[in-house]
Order: sequence, then C-alpha cells, then structure tokens
Amino acid sequence: MNGRGALRFARYAFPPNHLGYCGPADSAALLEHILTGTSDAELRRLATGFAGAWPYLELIAAAAGRDDPLDPDVVEAYWLGNALLDAVPVSMMGNSLDDRFRRRAGAGWSSLEEAIPAGAVPHHSFHVFGVYPWVGLLRSGESEEPLRILDRCRIRTGTVQAVEGSSAAVRSRPLAWDGYRLDLGAPMTELVNVADDGMALQGGAVVTMHWDWICEVVSPAAAMRLEVVTRSQMELVNGLSLPGPAALLA
Repeated sequence: MNGRGALRFARYAFPPNHLGYCGPADSAALLEHILTGTSDAELRRLATGFAGAWPYLELIAAAAGRDDPLDPDVVEAYWLGNALLDAVPVSMMGNSLDDRFRRRAGAGWSSLEEAIPAGAVPHHSFHVFGVYPWVGLLRSGESEEPLRILDRCRIRTGTVQAVEGSSAAVRSRPLAWDGYRLDLGAPMTELVNVADDGMALQGGAVVTMHWDWICEVVSPAAAMRLEVVTRSQMELVNGLSLPGPAALLA
C-alpha cells in the first residue's frame, strides 16, 4: 500500500466520516492516522469501508494499470482530477455503474444510463452531482438544503484569508442555483475547521475543503484542474433530463 496515497485519501474522506455520512464508524481512528502520518493495514481497512469512493478508486486503478487503488495518482484523480480520468473507457465506467447501481436505482437507473455517454467520469463531483438525488430536489423547488448539501459534499477550493487556532477564514465560490442550472456563485468568505495543526496554513494559501474542513494545501494548477472537472460534471448533470435516483441515498 502506498503511504502517501492512503493518507491523502484519509484527509478527504475524514470530514463526511466524522459527520456520520459515509465510511466505517471510526472517524477517530481515521483522524489519528492523519495526525500521526501513519499509513498501515488498519488505514487500508478503513479506506475500503468507504462504499461510495472505493469502487471508483478500483476502477481508475484498473484502467490505468495500477496495482493499488491507493496509488497517489489514483487518489488524486478521484478527489481532484488528473489525466487518469481520461484513461477510463466509457465501457468500463458504464459497467461499473451498472454493477453498483442498476438494481438499487430501479426506475431511476435511466438518469445514470444517460450520463455515461454524456461524459461521466469516476470523480467525486460526478458522484455528488449525478448519483445522488439533490439536483432533482433542486428542480422540484426545494432549494436551500439540497444546495447546501451539494456545496458541502463536493470538493471545493478557496484561498486562506486568515488563520486563528483551529479555524481558518477562506475565500471561495459556493454553488449557486438559478432555478434551472447549477453554477459557481460569487466569492464569499467562510469559516472552516483545520483538523491538522501541522498543516502550517498561511494567508494566501490555496486549499481544498470537504464539508466544513480543510483537506490540504494544493497548487494553483491542482485547484484549476479540480474546477475544470467539477464544471464538466456539473454541466453534464445540468443537461440530464432526469435527476439522480433517491434510492442511492440508502
């Protein structure tokens, strides 16, 4: 197992796990690995317990000929985006989604089936926008809570304005909904948590965030790649005739 990839996966997986939304019920163990920089068999076991993310990592690794789903490039592809996403054939993406979701989705499968040839990639943003039903709830007229969840659940970037203790003020662009389409809204400053006090954040640093936590400091180029992939999957879902199936929240 690659230590760097596993620890990077943990940084992004911890926030929703801490909130009880996904993964094994042991967020304290996940955080302990992050804080101590320990990558071991236990961390791998925890990673495989993320039923949403792990199959995408396996898919990306298989398409790229990588032996380990926790290979650093594979982990980066899923959370941030890189060239490995382009190496996943449409047929492999389609077969993976079919195996995982057709039976559970029932009649809602048609929305995922429509997304496959339209440009769906095994990136976290596709799972948030395309698999879960929140965009459908936006279309039905429920806007505030679905939009908040979509914005928190996606990986987003921002620029650190100030740091105080275990919190940081970060300037970022939240999602916006005009009644028809998702887009990135006007910049705003939000207060987020810093789980790792060894991150040594400074004003001007570009960071990634998941829910209400900072995941890591990234380069401007990595932040741009994330925005490009996020926009592509957002536009894909904006163009779908049907929303993601609610059955997949179970």
